[in-house]
Amino acid sequence: MTELIQLSVADELLDDRTYHIEFNGHLTNHAKHAVVALAGLGASPEKIKAYYDGYAKLTPYGYGLEPQRPQRREITAANWQEFLGQRAHFSAYCSFFDAELTRHGLDEVLRRYLPALLPGWVSSFTHATIHLGWGLDAGSRWMTVEGLAYLAFSFISCHPERVLAERADDATAVDSLLRVAEVWDADRDAMNAWVRSVLEEDDPAIHPELARSGLQFRIARMLAEGHPLAYRTPRWIDTEDVASGWEQLHYAVTLLYLAAPGDFVLLHLITSLHAMEQISLRLPGEHGREMLRQFWIGLVCVLSAETAVPSRTKLAALHAAFSSSADTVGSPVWTEEWDRIVARAVEEDEEHNPKLVYVMRRVWERTGGLSVYRAAAGQFTATPSLPPSFEEPPTEEDNA
Repeated sequence: MTELIQLSVADELLDDRTYHIEFNGHLTNHAKHAVVALAGLGASPEKIKAYYDGYAKLTPYGYGLEPQRPQRREITAANWQEFLGQRAHFSAYCSFFDAELTRHGLDEVLRRYLPALLPGWVSSFTHATIHLGWGLDAGSRWMTVEGLAYLAFSFISCHPERVLAERADDATAVDSLLRVAEVWDADRDAMNAWVRSVLEEDDPAIHPELARSGLQFRIARMLAEGHPLAYRTPRWIDTEDVASGWEQLHYAVTLLYLAAPGDFVLLHLITSLHAMEQISLRLPGEHGREMLRQFWIGLVCVLSAETAVPSRTKLAALHAAFSSSADTVGSPVWTEEWDRIVARAVEEDEEHNPKLVYVMRRVWERTGGLSVYRAAAGQFTATPSLPPSFEEPPTEEDNA
């Protein structure tokens, strides 16, 4: 009965239409992400509702959520791509995708629209993808609608059309990371200087609101410029089955996170990877491999924009330590350890931490207890300080 009540509360909150998808300009409303994670971790209905209401009043950034915006135009099947990435008409996009779901059903809507939207998976610092993928994970119709609308609203392409015919001869995702790290190790000063030169260039194609972020501007600039390491598809993406590709990426991205425990940016690669995998499960099989390719492109660009590529030595040492280390699933020792991690997570004000634990525990269970996921689950992050640019008002007057 408690489980049914918990699901009922979570479902009601995921269907809530009170708040806009962003606040104070481009900061993402994470409240529903937290609901999915807390419910998945077994938090009580009271805890879930209290978190949601508290977050709406005052987020960890010090601002409250903002009310849903009124719809000011109609989005149709004829014009829906005209406004991609303009950070406008979110409410109209919600109405459009809501009607399309009623007309065609979920699977057909995803099949029709996601091939055009998924190149923008890094948009809004991966949060649109997280909103959609976690909504699908939770089985929430309205959160799925919002996720599709948010991808359209914030769309910035990772440019999969730039992929080269020549592949990188990497047998595994870890090999790919080690290759990228080796290139950076060869001359980090030169690589850092190149990144700085890219980020210093003005780019009128990037919405001015993202300049307030710093982080989102840097990522948008790197996506626009393109990193040479991103476009040679690793061999494993083309040769492994798609399910194995997702497993390899989970392991590789978790190694990245352990190389810089608690890193706020790298944590988003973990939670957006879960989202991308959930989306892939709802699409026809031929799309899965392309999603792996696009995730790899975005991953390289995010690491480069933040100059967050660890040394090859560090990554190799972590891989050696964790590649064959496994816990016994069901053992009292590890059950108690996970109970402690979960207990910490559900008390966190910073919702990225229960999300981290939710994903890591799921992957730990399905991989037979690989220790790397338990080790990463306990490495919590802190809410980053906003840059001084946030002292200025948002650039957008009306992005309904």
